[in-house]
Amino acid sequence: MTDDERRQDAEASPLRPIDRKTNGEIRPTERLAMNRTGSFDWDLDTRTLDIDEAGLTVFGVDPATFDARPGALLEHLEPAERARLDVTIDEAITGGGNSFSVHFRVPLDDGTTQWTHVQARILRSKDGMAHRIVGVVRDATAEVTHSAFVLDLEKRRQRQTNIVERTTSAMSRAVTVDDVTAALTGPGGLARLGADGLALGLVENSALNIVALSGESLEVLDGLGSGDLDRNLPLADTIRSGRPRFITSLAALARRYPELEPHLGRLGFRAAAYLPLVAQARSLGGMALFYRERTVFNADERILCLGLAAIVAQSLQRAMLFDEEREFATQLQSAMLPPRIQDVEGGEIAVRYHAAWSGRQVGGDWYDVITLPKNRYGLVVGDVQGHDTHAAAIMGQLRIALRAYASEGHPPATVLARASRFLSELDTERFATCTYAQVDLASGTVKVVRAGHLGPLIRHVDGRVGSPQVRGGLPLGTSTDLLDEEYPETRLDLVPGETFVLYTDGLVEEPGADLDAGIDALRNEVSAGPAGAEALADHLSERLWERWGSGDDVALLVLRRSPDVGSSHAPRLHQYIHQADPEGLSDARAIVRQALADWDMAEFADDAELVTGELLVNVLLHTEGGAVLTLEVLPEPVRRIRLSVQDRSSAWPRRRTPGETSTSGRGLLLLDAVATRWGIEPRGEGKAVWCEIGPAPPSATTPPPTLVAE
Repeated sequence: MTDDERRQDAEASPLRPIDRKTNGEIRPTERLAMNRTGSFDWDLDTRTLDIDEAGLTVFGVDPATFDARPGALLEHLEPAERARLDVTIDEAITGGGNSFSVHFRVPLDDGTTQWTHVQARILRSKDGMAHRIVGVVRDATAEVTHSAFVLDLEKRRQRQTNIVERTTSAMSRAVTVDDVTAALTGPGGLARLGADGLALGLVENSALNIVALSGESLEVLDGLGSGDLDRNLPLADTIRSGRPRFITSLAALARRYPELEPHLGRLGFRAAAYLPLVAQARSLGGMALFYRERTVFNADERILCLGLAAIVAQSLQRAMLFDEEREFATQLQSAMLPPRIQDVEGGEIAVRYHAAWSGRQVGGDWYDVITLPKNRYGLVVGDVQGHDTHAAAIMGQLRIALRAYASEGHPPATVLARASRFLSELDTERFATCTYAQVDLASGTVKVVRAGHLGPLIRHVDGRVGSPQVRGGLPLGTSTDLLDEEYPETRLDLVPGETFVLYTDGLVEEPGADLDAGIDALRNEVSAGPAGAEALADHLSERLWERWGSGDDVALLVLRRSPDVGSSHAPRLHQYIHQADPEGLSDARAIVRQALADWDMAEFADDAELVTGELLVNVLLHTEGGAVLTLEVLPEPVRRIRLSVQDRSSAWPRRRTPGETSTSGRGLLLLDAVATRWGIEPRGEGKAVWCEIGPAPPSATTPPPTLVAE
């Protein structure tokens, strides 16, 4: 019979199975070997097992030697497998079940293991007792093996999917190149990549710069990292060629790159993947992943490595673009701010500027220090509405205009009124807020005006921080449009050693947070910070960086009037007491007592504290401003205390004779009784009442002070 006749005969007999590989007829014995399925009938009452030849073949038992005992089939099973099979059958019988199914392993004569599947039905009598078990037994090796392969494949694919998802998620949050490197090398970075080591290099000016290292890698070793891109090293070679390299033999790696051979003994990895980082046809650099256990890269693993490289390359490209835009914005902003702040006589000034973390969306915050006639200085901190280049351009023009008006010597109110008019006349709908202060460091006089801006803070010598009530007007531009260019002036006194702080709202405003809470946080940091202006500015920068990185610009200006502490033999302190500060009087008395204790002159503390209270109450009740308290030691010829209270009133106190029921008029009488000497001196716009407490000098005479009516 020819092949064609045999094929036609087979096709005409559908009941006869055909081997598709040979197109030949399958004999019964061949069909039994392929099916490997048999049946059995187990009589539980007689404890005999009737199983066909195919079933015995599945168990690997010779039909000629089988004696119908159920245990004969199980004797050559591993003890653990036999126990598991017995437990399954017993639980099915005693538990009242009608069927059971179990997979177990059967050792074969050739040393291999066969997975066997038994599926059976339990037949029970009317009283529920099991008396027979019938079922089928089959070779399930191919099925189980395939299932295990599928499960393993699924696990590998799930692991690869997790690696891609975690890496993508981490890279999506990276904004700058530093963010990308932090995501790759920070906690969990290598685990996300499924590697044991990493090296990331970027191409900069035709050179390779290693910007990230983690775990074990060749690039960790000296001389094998950053450098000439033309060197015969694997990462540089990968970048030049643009082709990935998968290394599974360190010996082969050393043969290709002889420079590495002396270093291979110091490394613990067995495989590496060198991957080019390319985005939009631009070579950004290369990434190397190192593995301790892996010795081969299959197709899926190579695809995974290339996918990770693509994710990193895209993130780096986006981050580089952001860094470039940010550098452009920072340079633009810096070009519009003063290049340097001049030194000031009688104090120190520090400025800080932090741009919002938003790429090219620069803001309009600014600061300035302007030299004025008569040894005064103009201090400016302001904020133009918006976060774009237009806001920055408006800021630059407004800063120059305000500087010009201030340099002409105009009062602070006039300076802001003219600046508002200037902004209103520009081709813009933007407004600006601003605080402007004229400072005379020789006298400590500060004249402040506000245009819709936050008021200043003053840190006193003892570390307390006050928020003086500075009256304000409308924002610049808006005030002119509404025909209300009034900017009331507030006078403050800055005593030696005190610090004046101006800032923009980015320092204290946070989304979803109360503005007062932000100001309180700033007050606490100003109080806790160091005394010097530069050191305090650094302290605020360090402690409040989270707010500065939250999306708004920050301008900060810190002015400290030089302290006047006298000398070790003649110490001195100054304290300003604001008229609206209810605790200022008690604080001043406590400061005087503490200072005298520190100066070993505590025996004069009661008298000095009494006089301090009387003089300050007189100022706070009968004048319209605060007072400056000065306490000092006069060491020659005998050590004594000099206490002075200065105010801005031109009216001098007068001596009176109070009646028995009078509640005032006794201050000067107390001064006469307690002080060794006292007097009144004119001081510029006001006066100072002074007294000395302690032993009088041997030749001292105390002329009565000249008094005038209030």
